[in-house]
Amino acid sequence: MAEFWTGAQDLPIYGFLIRALIVYIYVFFIVKILGQRTINAIDPIDFIFGIIIGDILGEPLANGNSPLAGPLAAAFFVSALHLSLCLIALKTPRFRRIIEDEPIILIEKGKILNKQLRKVKMTLESLLMDIRLQGASIDEVDYAILESNGQISIIKKSQYNSVTPNDLQLHVQPKGYPTVLIQDGRIIHTNLKKVGTIEWLKEQIIKLGYKNYTEIFLLTMDESGKLYVSEKQS
Repeated sequence: MAEFWTGAQDLPIYGFLIRALIVYIYVFFIVKILGQRTINAIDPIDFIFGIIIGDILGEPLANGNSPLAGPLAAAFFVSALHLSLCLIALKTPRFRRIIEDEPIILIEKGKILNKQLRKVKMTLESLLMDIRLQGASIDEVDYAILESNGQISIIKKSQYNSVTPNDLQLHVQPKGYPTVLIQDGRIIHTNLKKVGTIEWLKEQIIKLGYKNYTEIFLLTMDESGKLYVSEKQS
């Protein structure tokens, strides 16, 4: 029965399934401990960490002869080392510069710094592509910065920035984070208690032109009181 843990020449299918379940739960808890990161926020150290963990834990899933204890222990050690480096970097700015690359300016005051492009081994075509992906053209860019996560951020020239209510000296109410009141034809009572009563919700549904909340796929309300509704498709 312990073959799934110690390994065997002819490990049965259920042994691989148990191993897969153990590794999945193990990786799940590792990710939870290390904290949430968006894909765009993953830096090269995180990327290398992911590859190493995948290689360590992938071996016992592909090879039934390998014992499971060793790879799990190695994965734990690598995870602890990675977490320690992250915590030290948070508290020690000087050390942070060792494991995290500093942002590199590629365009300064509208001028392309070709020496910087060569330094980061980026072609002009790649730079122009990244600028276009952000909805800008090269003549609109004041600064372009290669961030530590490999993404390029741009700052447009003042004359190309969108006009904001603040520029027009207009007062607008903050929208804030929208609260989901109805989802897939079901009332989210926990959220509803924060903004109103069930009677109030029914009145809003009638005002929006619906007879019943089951006709609504999504209903949200932001902090300014504005409602968004999407009808449920039959």
